[in-house]
Parts: sequence; structure tokens; C-alpha cells
Amino acid sequence: MKPQQQPKNPCFSSGPCAKRPGWKPQVLENALLGRSHRGKPGKAKLMEVIDRTRNILGVPSDYRIGIVPASDTGAVEMAMWSLLGPRSVEALGWESFGRAWVTDIVKQLKLSNVRSVTAEYGDLPDLSQVDTNSDVVFTWNGTTSGVKVPNGDWIADAREGLTICDATSAVFAMELPWQKLDVVTYSWQKVLGGEAQHGMLILSPRAVERLESYTPSWPLPKIFQLTKNGKLIEGIFKGETINTPSLLCVEDVLDALKWAESLGGLSALLKRSLNNLEAVEKWLEQTDWIDFLANDPDTRSNTSICLKIVAPWFTDLSLEKQQKFTKDLANLLDQEGVAYDIGAYRDAPPGLRLWGGATVETSDFELLFPWLEWAYSTVKG
Repeated sequence: MKPQQQPKNPCFSSGPCAKRPGWKPQVLENALLGRSHRGKPGKAKLMEVIDRTRNILGVPSDYRIGIVPASDTGAVEMAMWSLLGPRSVEALGWESFGRAWVTDIVKQLKLSNVRSVTAEYGDLPDLSQVDTNSDVVFTWNGTTSGVKVPNGDWIADAREGLTICDATSAVFAMELPWQKLDVVTYSWQKVLGGEAQHGMLILSPRAVERLESYTPSWPLPKIFQLTKNGKLIEGIFKGETINTPSLLCVEDVLDALKWAESLGGLSALLKRSLNNLEAVEKWLEQTDWIDFLANDPDTRSNTSICLKIVAPWFTDLSLEKQQKFTKDLANLLDQEGVAYDIGAYRDAPPGLRLWGGATVETSDFELLFPWLEWAYSTVKG
């Protein structure tokens, strides 16, 4: 039968993600609209974002944190175009975004000494075979596959290369071993539920040393330039952004950071996200037609929770029919106002994707499960 009670918040999108519980437009009333981001109040707001970020995440004091253009994508590209070149590269990809970085390294930067380390959706490559004396580019959490790196044990402390980590759907929801990571990138629109188009770039001292000792052979556009006359542009990491940020979005992410602090900081955010994953695990234990896309339980993402339909009748269908079924299922829940934007990513295997970050209430997950059962039965007919 059709369930009667709906999730209070139907936003399960994997980006932009649900706003924090209790969010209202009134939280933006102190935004510095019509003011310059280069004026003293604007720079103070931007620096506040950096300081609160450092405190919540526990970023080491000698790591730089900067606000950069073009969301996580801009931050990753900035790092790759500015840092790669002097060493061989290990480029890891097991889902859409990781594979995109592999493609950019090989076909856009056209580096020749590159080894692509890949795996199919649902799996990780053998990380023990990764040479961290090369520069390593990887995603901590595969947003489109629901497969995460379980830990940083495979990264050598005494490595010679740099580790460039796209952590956009991991940061604020998973433990990151900062001593293993030289570059970390993310955007506000994921676990914080912030607005899009603003990226964060975190650099270790080793990454800064590379920037100040190496000049790429290719030209860098202004929005990629992190150095001037061979020295790091320190202002970028003190609230002096490369281009104009939205001070409305800045006010919004400050609200999200203050909310995180009010909960108890990083540990509270992690617990909320893990509670969501646990709720999904309990439901799947009682459900025979659907399962995690991640094949190894240790690699299951607690943010981008990707699911595949495993019923024999479904797996016997052609790819086109599988795609139609899962699209129809997601559309039905959208029409009912129960769950928005939960279809699998366009490049991923047919299935569903539920965002389990800290801004989503576990109670909404629990209310969603009966609707998933109903929608499956309804579309199957």
C-alpha cells in the first residue's frame, strides 16, 4: 500500500545537497550585499570561513586554506595544472570524477609519465600497488559510485611525491589523515549543504614548497595562479580571493559552519552521517531486490550512498530497460514529493543514489524506505 507519512525534507540530492535542519532565508540577513569582498568587513567574513574550517576539521596550523573559484572542480584543476609535471603521476579513477581527472592529466596536460590506476564501479583499485613516490591524484570518496577509500594506510609518510585528494563528498563526513595529504579540495555544496561555485583548496608545506620551486611549462590563466615571482600568493589564504566571491554564499556557509560547531564539531557531523548509512544497511538487510553498489563493506560511502537493483528479473534486462526502470522509479518519488534527485549519476550503472551527509536527518531516511518499496512495486507492476 502507498505509505501515508512522507519525509519532512525530500532533498536527497548528492549535490547541491540538503540545507542544514532548520535553515531559513533569514540566516542570510547579515550578508554584506552590495559591499566589496576586498573591503575590511568582506575580508573578515572570508577569513572567518577559513578559521572556522580549520578549527572544525583540525587542519594543521602550517597548512594553508584558501577559497578559490569554480567549486571543487576549479580547486582540483588549479592544483593539477599548478603542481603536476616534475614527477611521474599515479592517476586513480574508479568513478566519473576520478576518471575525469585521469583524462585531464593525460589528454589536457598531456603528461607522458602517467600510470592510470583504475577499477570498475563498485570497486577500488589495489591501493597497495600505488607508488607514492610519484605524485598521486585521487578522490577520497567516489561520489558517483558510493565507494570510498577506507583509510590512508597505503600512503607513505616518507613519500617523495605529492598526494592530491579530491575530498569534496568526504570532508566533514569522513576522517582525513592530514599528514598523508598534500592537497585537499572540496566545495561548500556537499556535506555543509552550502551553495555552489566556491571551492576550497588546502595545501601542505610540501605542496607550497613544490609551488615555489617549480614553474609549469604551460601557461596558467589568472584563476589558476597561486604564485607570483616564485613565491606563494599568501593573500589567497588570508581571505583575499583570486576573483569575486558571492558574499551571500559566504554568509550561508558561515551559518553551516556555526551549525556544525553547535552540534559538537566534526565528531558530531561524522556520527550523523554514519547513522544515515546504518539506517540504509538495516533496511537492505531486510530487502532482497536492492543492494549497495560498493562490493566491499569497508568501502561503502556514508555520504553518496549508491544502490543497485539485484532482482534477477531486473539484471536480465537490457541496459536501456534498466535505465528506464530506475529513471521511472526516481521520477515517481519526485512526483510524489517524497525524494528529489535520487537517480544514479549519468555515467554510473543504473540505480539510485541517496545523500547521507550530516544535513540529512536519519528519520527522513527511515520514512523514505517504505516509499522506495512502494515505488519499486508500482513501477514493476
